[in-house]
Amino acid sequence: MQVSVECQKRPENINPRALRRQGLIPAVLYGHNGTESVSLVVGEKAALTLLKKASINNTLVDVTVPEMPWTGKALIQEVQSHPWKRNLYHLSFFSVSAHGKLDIVVPVKAIGEAIGTKQGGLIEQFVNEVNVSCIADNIPEVIEFDVSGIGVGQSLLVGDLKMPEGVTLKDDPHTTVFAIVAAKR
Repeated sequence: MQVSVECQKRPENINPRALRRQGLIPAVLYGHNGTESVSLVVGEKAALTLLKKASINNTLVDVTVPEMPWTGKALIQEVQSHPWKRNLYHLSFFSVSAHGKLDIVVPVKAIGEAIGTKQGGLIEQFVNEVNVSCIADNIPEVIEFDVSGIGVGQSLLVGDLKMPEGVTLKDDPHTTVFAIVAAKR
């Protein structure tokens, strides 16, 4: 899925609260030029639309900054929002190169219906995310795990996950991801 956002360079000496009142969300872009970071602003509607389409540390976003010679791909590294009002406060982008490997966290999702659940067991998921290493173009949105072959008392380990091409698993392969346990009566 192609996700993009257009940002502007953040005006200096303007309070972030004043920017938010104007409908702009403060943001920062890290890693595009060594250790240098750039302060940006994103329109609030554009930021909310972006967050509906993209997931944090997982989806590549095409970031365009018209005032700068830089345009490229970035990951949303952090989203700051009000704890209960859910107002968006700040976005952090991390620029990625097409050739360098990234260490990221990818969600794990069960697909299929386990044999053990048909026999009255319950499926338990112990790991919701796994750490992987890959180049930016190979970042998977989710890693699906077929649980249809698991019976009561059986489990699937991190090492049993089938990684997409170009993606290397970083977690301990002996960690349990899914298990079917007998239901207590």
